[in-house]
Amino acid sequence: MKKLLTMALIGAALTGCSNSLTDSDEKQAEEAPASSAAQEDEKESTPASGEASTSQNEDIVLSNGMIEVGNPESVEVVVNKQRKLPEGYTPPDLTVPDVPFSFEEDHPKKQLRQEAADALEELFERSDQEGMDLVAASGYRSYERQEAIYERNVEVYGKEETDTFSASPGTSEHQTGLAMDVTSAEMAFKLTQAFGDTPEGEWLADHAYEYGFIIRYPEGDNNITGYKYEPWHLRYVGKEAAAEVHEQQVTLEEFFGYEPVGEAE
Repeated sequence: MKKLLTMALIGAALTGCSNSLTDSDEKQAEEAPASSAAQEDEKESTPASGEASTSQNEDIVLSNGMIEVGNPESVEVVVNKQRKLPEGYTPPDLTVPDVPFSFEEDHPKKQLRQEAADALEELFERSDQEGMDLVAASGYRSYERQEAIYERNVEVYGKEETDTFSASPGTSEHQTGLAMDVTSAEMAFKLTQAFGDTPEGEWLADHAYEYGFIIRYPEGDNNITGYKYEPWHLRYVGKEAAAEVHEQQVTLEEFFGYEPVGEAE
């Protein structure tokens, strides 16, 4: 079902949620030598508290107060400003879903984990049947790529502003291989909050859960998720969890009983 996009579309989209680099800037950032690898935190044996699912009961509290998730390969893993992925984590079974993208070149950001990729293909097929014009923009990001993006954003916007929309390396949902940013031609393939008011954005808000996806950063929940509203950021959590999150109209933090991350102005 993959749609043909003209070469004029190459580089037209923003490069994914939680960053504001152009495709050209992103390529430069990706190729730039990463700063020295983050020092490994000393780990304490105390498991994280909370009312999360039993698959998340092997979380590790680090000496700096952060929590290293113990279930990075679970589709229900919660990653945020307080919960980081293990050092050097790369998700298994990454693949490129057969959906239209806002760019043509091969790039790791086309990838998702297999289960999420299969679900995205079904979502796109249904949306196409209903007259929607969705395109994928940015999926998987490595630790090193997120590090380059985050550091560039700090240089441009300052750390305080950057932390309202960009994840520090190791805490990005994109590194899980379970998140994909989507957009549309109407948005000139950009990622902006106005996407939520388009037919495609409204359709996703109403139907994404049917395919196991949630809108990860809902409007008005900055104080819980730690990030501004991102109607374009789809996160795969599986059909059962997605249906419950949608029905309850809650964030992933609330669904699993985690404390709010903090206000993102």
